[in-house]
Amino acid sequence: MRITRADNSVLGRWWLSIDRTLVGTLVALILVGLVLSLAASPSVAMRKGLPALYFAERQIGFVAAGLLLMLTVSLLSPPAIRRLALALYAGGLVIMLAVLFWGDDINGARRWARIAGFSLQPSEFAKPGFAILAAWAFAESERRPDMPAVPIAFALLALFAGVLVLQPDIGQTLLISAVWVALFLLSGRSHMAAIGIGSFAAVGLAGAYAAYPHVRVRIDRFISPVRGDNSQLDRAHQSFAEGGLLGRGPGEGTIKTVLPDAHTDFVFAVVAEEFGAIAAILLLALLATVVIRPLLRAATTHDGFIRYAITALSLLIGLQALINLGSNVGLLPAKGMTLPFVSVGGSSMLAVSITCGMLIALTRRRADARAIDVPGLEPDHASMLRDDRLHSG
Repeated sequence: MRITRADNSVLGRWWLSIDRTLVGTLVALILVGLVLSLAASPSVAMRKGLPALYFAERQIGFVAAGLLLMLTVSLLSPPAIRRLALALYAGGLVIMLAVLFWGDDINGARRWARIAGFSLQPSEFAKPGFAILAAWAFAESERRPDMPAVPIAFALLALFAGVLVLQPDIGQTLLISAVWVALFLLSGRSHMAAIGIGSFAAVGLAGAYAAYPHVRVRIDRFISPVRGDNSQLDRAHQSFAEGGLLGRGPGEGTIKTVLPDAHTDFVFAVVAEEFGAIAAILLLALLATVVIRPLLRAATTHDGFIRYAITALSLLIGLQALINLGSNVGLLPAKGMTLPFVSVGGSSMLAVSITCGMLIALTRRRADARAIDVPGLEPDHASMLRDDRLHSG
């Protein structure tokens, strides 16, 4: 079935307005993640005394739910995206605070809430909400100088980061802080203020190093690695050396049998060993497309909120992927952070699906009187011409 411009249905208008390259890349990335869940998770499941396909089957269910969420969110207008962001941020913070008091203590952290029989990490859902609200605040600071938008942005960060530190989750704190600082700089604020914020973050990281033993161990191991100590990071490094260019072949890897987090934090190591460096580079290309494509769209939009929101969401995905990949290859200290759409995990899959649904919605082509000025054309015709030019671009 061919969808034409004469199709005025909701789906027809959606299909003609979306960035199809971005959507196609997302679908490809999701399919790759499903294949890798079949490759990496069976050995982990059997070590835990579960059926071999336990994690893979659950992931298929989360992917189906994630696709539905992504499609639904991508149909929303920018004002509806802001309302959804407020609900995600406020609801996520409420649940995070409740988890601090009533959640289970897992390895010294309280991050997970059990809802309807599933364990979910509420901070994952609060992240896209935070990114959108921070983008709105910085956009409003440009549009309405009389509004205390920057203090609102500070309050959004301080509240979210404060609850994350209490869990504690230092990695997520650094992630959302980096996104906030990027928006701060893009909004044209003083570089000295940015340096001050960076100094404050450095002091906070030093405090985390002193206060939390697991943070200290990971940083010490990163600064002074001991090869052959059989840590997860050391084993991940082995996978890159043993995989070579083409890999050992699907299912032939051995690192996943000893990596407790082979299906989540260290799934990229499984890619390197079983499918090789070429496949790892192709996976990086897919992730880069998901980040760069929306950023190119943001650079051409005249709407301040949409520009900041696309930038914030893209950085949220890109920096999370960078932290995961950097941990796998030894460029960053080990941190329990998933690889978007590739790592097995319900919270990650659903939250990233919402994030990308927002990206699709915000990068849709919409009429913009400032984007094109063609004398003699009615607004609808000018909008259509602009759509044609964007299609050709």
